[in-house]
Amino acid sequence: MLSKRVIPCLDVRNGRLTKGVKFAGNEDIGDPVASARRYYEEGADEIVFYDITASAEARGIFLDVVERVAEQIFIPFSVGGGIATVADMRAVLLAGAEKVSVNSAAVKNPRIISEGADAFGSQAIVVGMDVLAVPVSEAVPSGYEIVIHGGRTRMGLDALAWARRCQDLGAGELCVNSIDADGTRDGYELKLTRAIADVVSIPVIASGGAGEPRHMYEAVSAGGASAALIASIVHYGEYSIRQCKEYMAAQGAKVRLTW
Repeated sequence: MLSKRVIPCLDVRNGRLTKGVKFAGNEDIGDPVASARRYYEEGADEIVFYDITASAEARGIFLDVVERVAEQIFIPFSVGGGIATVADMRAVLLAGAEKVSVNSAAVKNPRIISEGADAFGSQAIVVGMDVLAVPVSEAVPSGYEIVIHGGRTRMGLDALAWARRCQDLGAGELCVNSIDADGTRDGYELKLTRAIADVVSIPVIASGGAGEPRHMYEAVSAGGASAALIASIVHYGEYSIRQCKEYMAAQGAKVRLTW
């Protein structure tokens, strides 16, 4: 059995680390490069960076931050936000990232998933899914709708159907973020995470809502996730990566312990 991963998520706006709740009220909380280095030293398995306004502002990716991070950490990291073409993917990977994450661009142009997988391998392509709970309808029979542009634009697209299509197109991993749970620290949306994990065979990363290590264990057990994405609980110093992993291991989850 593969180890369950703990992945700090660093949202970046204008080159600075930022955090909000339900995609709103973001505040500046520090330097993303210094934070990435600290999480690497604490034992993070991977790190994810999102330029949270790049797609909505229709601008390019923050390659300077990517390059500086690659000089400081020696674990895999992925980059998302503003990636709209295979050329964008190549630029991010050449800057030092191991994976690219596409979200809004993939919904608008699903071919970018298959084109990226063909060019760089499925293992390099992560599809981010921002999901909102909505009333069940013919268009959204699961009750979970895909939203793009950093939570700004509802697409009338069923999240489970989209997850299956992403896998078919060659995505190597899905990062499933609940907009309703994001930043609340009340726990992941386990029903959503489990539903996605049950309809695909590729790894699913649970995202949105971690408030304590117990939530992370729930994500990889009851939620069926391969990894737990965390932000607030480590950004604000409430828990360390080590504390999170030690709790998960004590509950029976297989995690990578390096100390």
